[in-house]
Amino acid sequence: MTVLILGAVMFAVLFAGFSALGVWQVQRLAWKQDLIRQVDARIHAAPVAAPPPDQVVTRQADQYRRVVVSGRFDHSREALVKAVTDLGPGYWVVTPLTTDRGFTVLINRGFVPSERQKPADRAEGQIEGEATVVGLLRLSEPDGGFLRANDPAGDRWFSRDVTAISRARGLTGPVASYFIDADAAPNPGGWPRGGLTVVRFANSHLIYALTWFGLALMSTAGFVLFWREEKRRRAAR
Repeated sequence: MTVLILGAVMFAVLFAGFSALGVWQVQRLAWKQDLIRQVDARIHAAPVAAPPPDQVVTRQADQYRRVVVSGRFDHSREALVKAVTDLGPGYWVVTPLTTDRGFTVLINRGFVPSERQKPADRAEGQIEGEATVVGLLRLSEPDGGFLRANDPAGDRWFSRDVTAISRARGLTGPVASYFIDADAAPNPGGWPRGGLTVVRFANSHLIYALTWFGLALMSTAGFVLFWREEKRRRAAR
């Protein structure tokens, strides 16, 4: 009887553990679906004024919010960030915009191929004077990307790290903690090319939930076979 009791305890632990993990994944699935609905609503909503630097911006409440801001670009302080898009490899052109509300925000104006990385090779797109940008609010991407760390001293950028780029470009005054991905509104000359933001969320929680519940059922079947075999063995003595 001791073996049966030990087996029952082990089964109960496995069944409870697998079931709890399955329930957790169902809860995560509901959370992820709600997040996707929220982000989809933000992307298609009318643009709102970009938040000032003293306003708290969070991933849950603000990521991918559609915003609008006006001001003047400081092209002399743009940064090129390595990028791979549907148009191929190249760079994001990240340019400070001094807003008409008294703060600075980094604008990802869009993508340029390697042969257009020099401003002189896309001079028409270096907009002078007042400009209005509509785009998606994005949170800073610290440290780097593509398995490469940003190198501010060498002016090599692999992610849109707002703090590091702002510091490297000597931006003063209030600077927003986020950046804005410009929409597909065309720039003169066609470059940079905006509107290439990829909004995609991994959502495998249903598969994970079915896996854990499946393991719970398998453990049940395993215990039944163990119990029958133990009973048969005892009867044969």
